[in-house]
Amino acid sequence: MKLLDRFSTTQLIALAAVSSALILGGAFVFQALGYAPCKLCLWQRWPHAAAIVIGGAALASKQRALAWLGALAAATTSALGFYHSGIERKLWEGPAACSGGGVADLSVEDLLSKINDAPLIRCDEIPWEMFGLTMANLNAVGSLGLAVIWVVAATRKA
Repeated sequence: MKLLDRFSTTQLIALAAVSSALILGGAFVFQALGYAPCKLCLWQRWPHAAAIVIGGAALASKQRALAWLGALAAATTSALGFYHSGIERKLWEGPAACSGGGVADLSVEDLLSKINDAPLIRCDEIPWEMFGLTMANLNAVGSLGLAVIWVVAATRKA
C-alpha cells in the first residue's frame, strides 16, 4: 500500500476510472480483431462502464464516498471474471445458455431447441491466452486490484 500513499484521493479515483476505460477499450479492440465475446464476457464489461461513470461523477462532485460504488463495480467484474475463469478451466458448470452441457437426458424437442437457441460463442472455451492466462483471468485479477484502489480512495483521511 506504500505505493498508493504517493497518490491523492483524486488521483486514485482517476487511476481506477481510467484503468476501467482502458480495460473496456481493450475488450473492444479484441472484439474488433475477431475475438467475439461470450455472454459472460459481456457481463464483465458492464461494471467497468459503471466504474467509469462513477469515477467521472466522483471527480466532478468531489464526493469521495462515491469511491465505494467504484469499489463495488470493480469487485463485481472481478467476481464475474473469477467465475468465468472457473468455467473456462472446467472447475464448475457455467450457465446453460453459453456452456456445453449434457444432452443425454434431453428429449428430441429439447435437444432441437437447445441446438437452435445455442449461442455461437461458448463461455467454457478459451479463445485467447497469454502465458496461460485468459482474458477472464486477467480481468479477475486486474479488477481485484482496481477494487483495492477504489477502497483506498474511499477510506483515505481527508
